Amino acid sequence: MSPVGNSGHQHTIGIRRREILQVGYSGLLGLGLSTCLSRPAWPRPAGEAATDSTRSVEPRDPRPKSVVLVFLTGAASHHDTFDMKPEAPAEIRGEFQPISTSIAGLHVCEHLPRLAALAQQYALIRTLSHSDNNHLMSTHHVLTGTKQPGGFFDKVSSRDDWPCYSSGLAYMRPRNDGLPSGINLPTYLMEGPLTWPGQHAGFLGAKYDPWQISSDPAKPDFKVDHLTLAPGVDITRLGKRQSLLAEVDREQRRMADIAESQRMTADQHLAFSMLTSNRLAQAFDLGREPDALRDRYGRNTTGQSLLLARRLVEAGVPLVQANIGRVQNWDNHGKIFPTLKDRLLPPLDQGVSALLEDLQSSGLLDETLVLMLGEFGRTPKINADRGRDHWGQCFFGLFAGAGVRGGQVIGRSDEIGAYPVTTAYSPNDVGATVYRLLGVPDDAEVRDRLGRPVRLCSGTPIEPLFSGAGV
Repeated sequence: MSPVGNSGHQHTIGIRRREILQVGYSGLLGLGLSTCLSRPAWPRPAGEAATDSTRSVEPRDPRPKSVVLVFLTGAASHHDTFDMKPEAPAEIRGEFQPISTSIAGLHVCEHLPRLAALAQQYALIRTLSHSDNNHLMSTHHVLTGTKQPGGFFDKVSSRDDWPCYSSGLAYMRPRNDGLPSGINLPTYLMEGPLTWPGQHAGFLGAKYDPWQISSDPAKPDFKVDHLTLAPGVDITRLGKRQSLLAEVDREQRRMADIAESQRMTADQHLAFSMLTSNRLAQAFDLGREPDALRDRYGRNTTGQSLLLARRLVEAGVPLVQANIGRVQNWDNHGKIFPTLKDRLLPPLDQGVSALLEDLQSSGLLDETLVLMLGEFGRTPKINADRGRDHWGQCFFGLFAGAGVRGGQVIGRSDEIGAYPVTTAYSPNDVGATVYRLLGVPDDAEVRDRLGRPVRLCSGTPIEPLFSGAGV
């Protein structure tokens, strides 16, 4: 797996204004989070609550689940992983062979032996489909459940975008326990001038953004500076240092002319709650895990990111997105077979299988949806550079846990894996499924930047995942 440092987003906390907002101006003010004490500012101010009428609607599921979204950024080839076509011509079927799984009649790629052995735990959808072949627009669609508003080729992230799942959850089900509704790790999807949409709260505003971790958990010196106390300050002492409120108040007055100063207050309270609860800080300490378990996940970015995702879910974070690789990690236009065989599939197979086994053994799998997919699939025909190009018309998704009926395949693509021949499911449907499991009503509404009510997600939850009625 390529190191995270090659991702084009090499800093830990952030250098851009939007990312600075995520830590509540603490760096801008010269204050570490250890000094960011605030009076309670969570949930939303009373003046805003009246506009959020949909929050009073009870979710369909009284016991919301957690979600680990394993995002194969750049888009993995379905032909060479979970929807192989061994009977197709050579220019379609590729170089890999299918192998049997623990479910009779279900075959996957030979380079996914551990996941093959766990097929009874997950369901495969082979007919995910949408109409875009652009990375940015498709990523937004998959990570929000809605097409990018005003989308066009390489339209970068903006506050006109739709909210990602954790942001929609934060808006609909605000929490006051000091934990964020979502954490993304270990990379921020950005390359040169292009910032991938679908990674933040969009028109809901920066206060609902997920927390972004941009450091490699596989490195020996991994730490999350957002949650690190100043030297010599422990949790107990921090809780007693109420005199620092005056210092923060002085800084707030200095920043009164900044439009987002109200967000700073909320973030200071969140930071204080996170630090004093100690739950989240401890979750980031991978050293608490046995060496054997860390080895089982794989001592690489993929494996340790998935282990960290499990720890965060265990700590109470409802949605964790683990980006597997750089923004175009799976964008294999050339040399796809050696790249998959030698670099991409082995750590994915090891890490995801360890995650499923770990969640199963701890009892968390019943309460946690593990969802793995990319933004689209790859072309049926192998190109002259021995790679595959973008293909949104047909791709796969792997689903496990949270009531999903494992050991089934939902949907069937045609003989070359180009188009669905049974029911096609859109990213909107994936989004509706995620939101339902998170306890958000199917008909939930939010308000756009003009204050107008809009449907959070217009898709339909994918019922065959839970009924076992896959085709």
